Formats: sequence, structure tokens, C-alpha cells
Amino acid sequence: MSVEDVTPRAAYETLRADPDAVLVDVRTDAEWNFVGIPDLEEAGKQPVLIPWQVYPSMQVNGAFVEHLRKAGATPESKLYFLCRSGVRSVAAGQAAQAAGFQHAFNVADGFEGPPDATGHRGTIAGWKAEGLPWRQR
Repeated sequence: MSVEDVTPRAAYETLRADPDAVLVDVRTDAEWNFVGIPDLEEAGKQPVLIPWQVYPSMQVNGAFVEHLRKAGATPESKLYFLCRSGVRSVAAGQAAQAAGFQHAFNVADGFEGPPDATGHRGTIAGWKAEGLPWRQR
């Protein structure tokens, strides 16, 4: 199964327009707390925060799909998976598809995107670089 990439802006517009669309941020607690999270207030939503890997060991979260279900996701939900740069979110989307969530999408370039020439993220691509709303937690 392949998880379709969508741009952060396309994901945000869908989240605003579609009541069945859900943003699942699969980064770690540390990332949410120190880097920030998408702000979906304008869409009348909150991102669902479920780590794909558990900090600090970075072991895959064995209860990931169970947490998705507990958060209210259904096989009909349109799930937009977001991580730092768009890699963990693909794995999370594949796990969701394997568990019967057919509408799984990867937010390409994630929250911060790739590092720029000076090694800083958030300036080239991704949620923050596209100027989409976000906030410190």
C-alpha cells in the first residue's frame, strides 16, 4: 500500500473544509513541547497527537492503531499524518492502512521540512515554511 503525499497547504485546506478530515501529528512529546504544533483553531479542530515512536528510546509505538481508534478515527476518516519531515508519517500512514483506515495521507515535508544550507529546519518546506498556523504548546 502506498500513502499519497499532499502538500501542507492542501492538507490544511482539506482540514478546514471537510469535517471528516483529521490531522494526526505523529511526532514525539518532546517535539510537540519544544517545536510547536499545528494550530487548527480556524478549522474548529485540534490535531490528534499520537507518537509513532516513543521518546527517548524511539521504539515504534505498538499501541499506535489502538490510539487512533480511541481518538475517534474510523475507516471512513480522512487521516492526514504529519511528522517533522515526512518520513515517520509515511510509516504511520502505512500502519493505518494495514489496519483498515483506507484514507491515509502523508503531509509532505512534515512540520519543519528538510534542513537548509545552515542546518536549520522550517525555512525551505513544510507546515511552518508554508506559513500555516502553528503555536507553541
